[in-house]
Amino acid sequence: MIARTINLYKNAYSGITNRIWLLSIVMLVNRCGTMVLAFMTLYCNHLGFTIKQGGLVVAIYGMGSVAGAFFGGKITDKFGFYVVQFSALFCGGILFIVLGQMHTYPAICSCTFFLSMVNESFRPANATAIAYYSNKENRTQSFSLVRLAINLGWGLGSALGGFLASVNYHLLFWVDGVTNITAAFLLIIILPRITQQQQVKTSVIKQQQQKSSAYTDKKFLYFLVFQLFFAICFFQLFTNVPLFFKKGLHISEFNIGMIMAANGIFIAIFEMVLVFKLEGKKPYLTLMSYGCILMGLSFLVLNIPANGFTIALCAMLVITVAEMISMPFMNSFYIARSTAETRGQYAAMYTIAWSLAQVIGSSTGAAFANKFGFTYLWFWLSALCIFAAGGYYWLQHHFTE
Repeated sequence: MIARTINLYKNAYSGITNRIWLLSIVMLVNRCGTMVLAFMTLYCNHLGFTIKQGGLVVAIYGMGSVAGAFFGGKITDKFGFYVVQFSALFCGGILFIVLGQMHTYPAICSCTFFLSMVNESFRPANATAIAYYSNKENRTQSFSLVRLAINLGWGLGSALGGFLASVNYHLLFWVDGVTNITAAFLLIIILPRITQQQQVKTSVIKQQQQKSSAYTDKKFLYFLVFQLFFAICFFQLFTNVPLFFKKGLHISEFNIGMIMAANGIFIAIFEMVLVFKLEGKKPYLTLMSYGCILMGLSFLVLNIPANGFTIALCAMLVITVAEMISMPFMNSFYIARSTAETRGQYAAMYTIAWSLAQVIGSSTGAAFANKFGFTYLWFWLSALCIFAAGGYYWLQHHFTE
C-alpha cells in the first residue's frame, strides 16, 4: 500500500521539465508573501471604512487587473514572457510597499488600481511561460505544479498574514512587496533569458487550428462567459468569506489565516495526484462542471448552524476540492486552443475574465451581504455555481463549433 502510494506520487511528478520546476520555485517565493489581497477587506474595516467600501477597494483591484491583463497579453506577444514577468514582479513589489503607506480612502483606491494593473500583467506572461517550458503531454501537470507552488506559498503567506495582521496590518504590505522583488531577481538568476524571437522559434511545432484568434473563437468566448460566473463565486474566498469568518462566525484573524492556509496546503498535498488520475479520463469541460457543483455546495455549508471554526474549515476543504478538480484543466483547455503567436492573447482574455469577476464579485457580493445578509448571499452564489456547471456541460455536449 505504501509502495503503491509512493509510486503514484512519483508518476504524478514525472516528465515535468526542469524549467517548470525552476519557475515553480520563483512562484513559491513570490506567493509566500501573498497576503494583502486576502486581508484587504479586513484592513479597510480596520481603518474605519465600511464593508461596502472595503469590497469596492477589492473591486478596484479587479479593474486594474483587467487593464493589466489586456496590456500584459499584448506586450507578452510582442516582447516575450520573460521581460514581462520580471517587470511585473519588481514594479509590483515596489507598489505593494507604497500602498501600505496610503491612509486616505482615495489614495488607497488610486494606488490599488495601479498596483493591480502592474501586478496582474504578470499572469498572461506566466501562462505563456508555462506553455513554452512544458510539453503537450504534461501541460496540465505543469500548470498544476506551478499552482502547487502558488498555493503552498499562499498557505504559508495566509498563515503568516494572519499573525502579522494581529500585530500590525502594515507589515502585510512590506512582506508582500519584498517577496515580489525577491522573486523578480530570483527569476533572472535561475532561469535563462528567453527573447520573443526564441519564444516563437522554439515553440512546439504549430498545428493548424480551426480558430486562429481568441477574439473569433466562439467556443472559447462562451467558455469565458461561464468562467466569469465561476470566478465571481470563487473570488468570494478573498473578500466576503474571510469577512464572514470574522463578523458572522466570530473567528480571530489568526485562525482565519490558518483556515485560509489549509486551502494551499491541501492543494500542495493532493492536487498533482488528482490531476494525474483525472487527466484523459473525462473532458476538461465536464471536470469543470463537477468543480462548480462542489463549489456551490461549499457555500451552502456556511449556512449550517454549528461551531464556527468547524463550519469554516469544512467549507474551505470543499471549495479546495472544487478548485483542484476544475482550475488546472481550465488552463489546459484554452492553451490547447492557442498557437505560439496568439498564446498571450488567449491568456490575456482568460485573465480579463477573472479580473472582471473580481470587480463584479467584490462589489456586488459585499453590497448584497450588506443589504440582505450573508445567509442569502451564500444561497445566491450556490445558484450561480449551478448555472456555471450547466453552462460547461452544455458547451461540452451540445455546442458545435
